[in-house]
Amino acid sequence: MKPVALKPCAQEIELKLMLLGTDPARLAKRLARVPVLARLHPTHQYLHNVYYDTPEQTLRQQRIALRIRRVGSEVAPQWLQTLKTGGTGNSALSQRGEWEVPVPSAALALEALEASPWSAIDPDGSVFRSLVPAFVTRFERTGWIVRQRDGSVIEVALDLGDIVAGDKRCSICELELELLAGPPAALFALAKRIARTLAVLPATKSKAQRGYELAQDRLDAPLHAQLPRLSKHLSLSAVEVLVLREMFAHFTTNLNALCNSDDSEVVHQVRVGWRRFKSALRLFKSALKSNQPPSWQALKVLLIYLGELRDLEVAWTDTLAPLAITYIGTDSERSAAWLAMTQALQQATALKRKSVHRALSEPAVGEALLAMTQWLEELPLHQRSDAAVNKKKLALRRWSRHRIARLHLQLKSTQKDTSNPDYQHRVRIIAKRMRYGIEALGRFLPKQRKQRWYLQATRLQLDLGATRDALQVVDLIGRLEVDYGLVEFLRGVAVGQADSSSM
Repeated sequence: MKPVALKPCAQEIELKLMLLGTDPARLAKRLARVPVLARLHPTHQYLHNVYYDTPEQTLRQQRIALRIRRVGSEVAPQWLQTLKTGGTGNSALSQRGEWEVPVPSAALALEALEASPWSAIDPDGSVFRSLVPAFVTRFERTGWIVRQRDGSVIEVALDLGDIVAGDKRCSICELELELLAGPPAALFALAKRIARTLAVLPATKSKAQRGYELAQDRLDAPLHAQLPRLSKHLSLSAVEVLVLREMFAHFTTNLNALCNSDDSEVVHQVRVGWRRFKSALRLFKSALKSNQPPSWQALKVLLIYLGELRDLEVAWTDTLAPLAITYIGTDSERSAAWLAMTQALQQATALKRKSVHRALSEPAVGEALLAMTQWLEELPLHQRSDAAVNKKKLALRRWSRHRIARLHLQLKSTQKDTSNPDYQHRVRIIAKRMRYGIEALGRFLPKQRKQRWYLQATRLQLDLGATRDALQVVDLIGRLEVDYGLVEFLRGVAVGQADSSSM
């Protein structure tokens, strides 16, 4: 007898959160005491999941996940086969198709996929025949059903366990809020109530995504900008939403990675992601008049610490490294002074990294990120402002040219005195904005002008960045107890760098 689908053609709407903390058992107890859950009776399940794909990862490439889940013990197991079709983007809020069917054993069942889109994915059956286990997730799930006054019903699931891929392993400590009834806004309302008590981060990656990355040694690797594909037929509001969501995902994905990674490039990409997002907000300011973003005041301390951490890492890994031979030569005393300086910088870097993690663990940070995520998800793709833009004969292509041309004029007007540090800082900021704007809107800009202006902005940013880094090193070293002669040497290098960049 063929199995009966539990959720035919169902759409799963889910909000994923990462729980911050080093003690999962303590986190579970704290979560159970959150007011919205405290009076509810939880359920407990042990779930063992095997994910399947072809050796070429055919399913992953199409953002599809296929798994067999064992519910309960090995003595009296129940088996579920689940197919999930890909949500779009990298938001903590995922909306995707889900087909879950009971099956008689741990073996994949082709007949269980009949009510799903599998026939379109694998018309000749070759994909199914090539499927092999890719990785395993196993965790204990504690669940609560929350019924809210607005009529919404949400399943809250705390998952504690691990992902296993061959001999590699990583932990699972996350919260999933699945919408059973009501609007998606209800998920955010509940998540914010939880975030007032516990430190959480909107999680942009599913367990399946993390499993694939673990298998390939790419877990918590730095994510670089991945610009959305924009069609010339899109409306301004659609471009605005796609660009803003990608840039915010760039920021939050690296912020999640920062919780487990000491890679300096992750810190760099967190800051790049935030700058790109802020630049996009400015770029689309006129189109966002009726949809202002929520406050990011709660992020300011974290962003300051991230900037200070990045300055320290750049100092001892990038700026100072090429100068070591020039300063030390064959002088043993200078060698000792240089070693003492680098050790002091490394210690300062480690302390600053701890400050970043403390700031990241403030509940207000997670609440602010959730508010921003919700704002992005609720931005309409067709705003009334589009009609006003078209009425003024400023279609998307012309609007894009106008915005980038204004940035170019700003850049030219600030290049009056590049020897002035204030002007240098201003020029560098506008050069970044212009570069990010060209990257986002390049599809709608004249090719030659785009390339010329992009190279100009990039060159200015790099030249002024090198000068800024040299000056920053002097300031950083001056705060540490290091050899005075070494400080003066670095000051001379910084002055020379500044002089050459102003010529």
